[in-house]
Amino acid sequence: MIEFSSLGMPVNIAIFAAAAIAVWIAGTKIAFYADQIAQRTGLGEALMGLFLLAFVTSLPEIATSFTAARIGDAPLAVNNLLGSIAMQVAVLALADLAIHKRALTSVVPDPAVMLQGALNICLLAFVAIAVLSGDVSILGAGAWTWVLFSAAVFSFIKLTEAEGRQPWIADLDEPMQTHSKRAQSEDGNFILAIKTIASAATILIAGYVVAVSGEALAEQSGLGSSFVGVALVAIATSLPEASTVFASMRRGLYTMAISDILGTNILNVALLFGVDVIATGDPVLTRVGNFAAIGAMLGVAVTGIFLMGLAERRDRTIWRMGVDSMLVLAVYLGGLVLLYSMRGTP
Repeated sequence: MIEFSSLGMPVNIAIFAAAAIAVWIAGTKIAFYADQIAQRTGLGEALMGLFLLAFVTSLPEIATSFTAARIGDAPLAVNNLLGSIAMQVAVLALADLAIHKRALTSVVPDPAVMLQGALNICLLAFVAIAVLSGDVSILGAGAWTWVLFSAAVFSFIKLTEAEGRQPWIADLDEPMQTHSKRAQSEDGNFILAIKTIASAATILIAGYVVAVSGEALAEQSGLGSSFVGVALVAIATSLPEASTVFASMRRGLYTMAISDILGTNILNVALLFGVDVIATGDPVLTRVGNFAAIGAMLGVAVTGIFLMGLAERRDRTIWRMGVDSMLVLAVYLGGLVLLYSMRGTP
């Protein structure tokens, strides 16, 4: 195993850049493959984004956080997962630029997306409560992480049941053709499956290299461990989501792009249970302090703003971005400033 911290900063920068490029290319390709699978199986964009893309793009977070838990760095493991949540909603806001003339939240009429956002907010609120109230060990993990894992599983079940249901219909003044750019692949099902697996493997390996080299760079720069997890490593491990989201948006697959992000965020909460099982000692949520609680609530804030945009559906843009997307970015950057001021604090 390479010790990235023993390498010089220029070498780590080169490794980080090369791995980031590999992740971006693989993420772009797997977004196309997911669309092909959705067309051939009849599964909707929301389900493909929720399960295939969300799982694949979460592989670097799984590798990084579980490794950190195994070596005893609970704050990095937890803050990486929580920091990725807010970061990935900010990625959606940036992806708003890909639509050009319309706001992202005005072109997604699927009620399942709003359900995903609401479930995200509930789960993150539970995380903050767990961190602030403390946890106790039950059957090898914290009681709260058992609750969070069960709630995440329940969320996935409810979202599966919601697929295809239309409890309400959005009023579309100008219906948006979201599938006009859906190209067709000439590959057979077996070849398509092989290409999908290969892209997923690339995301796992290159994404992990991005995360650990980014962590080494952050340490070499002298930043605090908690801030490294919630910001820099979280940004590094969010590259797969960024690549798949932008690729989906360019193809007009807006629902798939949003479901990828919100599905990943639900999975990140579920992964806290795995971190707790792997880590030794007291439950991890008792060891992360107010920093992690603020990180979770930052995720609540940016997801809530995005959810308001989906409910309001006002097609107002500033500099080619929806007003809600601009607000998400402002809140996220403000949250990073707050967290930076808290680095090194319990």
